[in-house]
Amino acid sequence: MPYLSKFVHSLSAGGFAIAALTPVAAAADPAAEIARLRQAGVVLQELVQAPDDAIPQHILDRAEAIVVIPTLVKGGFIIGAEHGKGVMSLRDRTTRAWSLPAFVALTGGSLGWQIGVQSIDLVLLVMNPDGVDDLLRSEFTLGANASIAAGPVGRSAQAATDASMSAKILAYSRARGLFAGVSLQGASLRDDRDANGDVYGKPQDAADVFKTLAATPVPAAATSWRETLARLAPFSR
Repeated sequence: MPYLSKFVHSLSAGGFAIAALTPVAAAADPAAEIARLRQAGVVLQELVQAPDDAIPQHILDRAEAIVVIPTLVKGGFIIGAEHGKGVMSLRDRTTRAWSLPAFVALTGGSLGWQIGVQSIDLVLLVMNPDGVDDLLRSEFTLGANASIAAGPVGRSAQAATDASMSAKILAYSRARGLFAGVSLQGASLRDDRDANGDVYGKPQDAADVFKTLAATPVPAAATSWRETLARLAPFSR
């Protein structure tokens, strides 16, 4: 019976991990969304400046849109789950300036051998206009609606660029914890309308946020985010 007891204990722990990843309704809290925005800026800067496996500058400079999900949590026992909230911005196709940030959520699940819990800082770079069009849907599935590949890093990035740039989206991550079977295939990225409402005054899709003029009064953190993008990912032909 001790083996059965251990299995039940593991299954219970796995179930708790999955339950912990399930989104729950929460009261509006603009301060929490501002904190998310600031954390996203820190994550992007750290992944750009990592000593040996940084996001290559020439790829950042060509990105049409950037999504940052700080602290994406993956976990489970046999059946996995993932959930995280973040922000995204896109380049204006005329001026090439970065838009105000829109808030998003990423959720997904998978079936296969996996056990553990892992926290991931995730950056998604959308590399072409088709990928941007996918991004502007209220919800789309990575790997189905939009092809995704692990982005090349560090000094060897130039050689790997041609092979990976056919993907609409390049993924970069920084993981903490242990997990087997990490994959973003099948994960769903959707607008966080309530968070957009908390920050911009009314619930709205990302496409509506991106239409907002930069001169419109917005929280200082939103302006700081745009300045961070302009500094880290200036446009390059």
